[in-house]
Amino acid sequence: MKAILLAGGQGTRLRPLTIHTPKPIVPIFNRPFLHYQLDLLKQVPEIDEVILSLSYQPRRIEEIFGDGSALNIKIRYVVEPVPLGTAGAVKYAGADLIEPIVVFNGDVLTQIDLAAVIRLHRARNARATIVLTPVENPTAYGLVETDPEGNVRRFVEKPRADQVTTNHINAGIYVLEPDTFGRIPSDVPWSIERSYFPSLIERNETFIAYIYDGYWIDIGTPEKYTRVHRDIMDGRYVTAPFLDLPAPRTSVAADARIEDGATVEGPCFIDQGVLIKAGARIGRYSVIGRQTRVDEDASIDGAILWPNCRVSREASVRDAILGRNCHLGRNVSVDGGAVLGDETTLTDYTRA
Repeated sequence: MKAILLAGGQGTRLRPLTIHTPKPIVPIFNRPFLHYQLDLLKQVPEIDEVILSLSYQPRRIEEIFGDGSALNIKIRYVVEPVPLGTAGAVKYAGADLIEPIVVFNGDVLTQIDLAAVIRLHRARNARATIVLTPVENPTAYGLVETDPEGNVRRFVEKPRADQVTTNHINAGIYVLEPDTFGRIPSDVPWSIERSYFPSLIERNETFIAYIYDGYWIDIGTPEKYTRVHRDIMDGRYVTAPFLDLPAPRTSVAADARIEDGATVEGPCFIDQGVLIKAGARIGRYSVIGRQTRVDEDASIDGAILWPNCRVSREASVRDAILGRNCHLGRNVSVDGGAVLGDETTLTDYTRA
């Protein structure tokens, strides 16, 4: 059985972080995001190959994962000649496949039991199975209506409050039969949500839903990207480096240097080669990427710093995200929600 990961998006909602780093490899702590999806797929022994459908900076992704041998999973790369939309990308990547395919959106983090989804698909002899997940604010999403037997009946795009009939949304995880791809036009952008799935309903084909109410998040915005880190630190999503880590859940690399007089408050993450100088403070929910230096009396609070940053004396970073190789001068202040791209330099006393 094969899995297709739709990882070709440009990550525009995460810019400027994704200008030089494709969204599938933005770091979650010290691992590219795609690692977490591959870990999930590897839990299904039946999946013997993962096809990465790419478009944006594909070489950057292939350089990291290679053929998958280091991860004990076979990886194949398919690069779209032009952006083909979600359905077009699936057809292009799965052109030669004849068995059911697991399809995964490239920005979804979850701990769903994929094997159970596949079992339901086969038990119902379905043409397509879609995973749905409940959300608190249904008006912000497209909703998916089902009947009591779990058959998908209607898609509703971002309804008004008085139009809400369900709180279930598309979770971006599917099991599809390749012999249904003939309805997808070749070399034309085509949407799986707006065109392919409605065609199944119109033809009265067996199109079913698997309802999943466990952990699920789309990491595609700075707010959600930040939340993923905090959820992992709080144990809502269980994975390394916080797996079984006792309170206050502080993960500090063995070679990180924290000088006497520095303060570190958990939960937080401090990667390899980091230097925290005397008088500096690392607050709760902070993520300090490798080879970063935090100078005397600087303060990091709830912020995410990618590798090779420097935060100078008396500077403060709160609830912000810094890309790679950023340099903050003395007494700089970066506050709530700011996102700095790679190699940003802020001179002394700047406020951002």
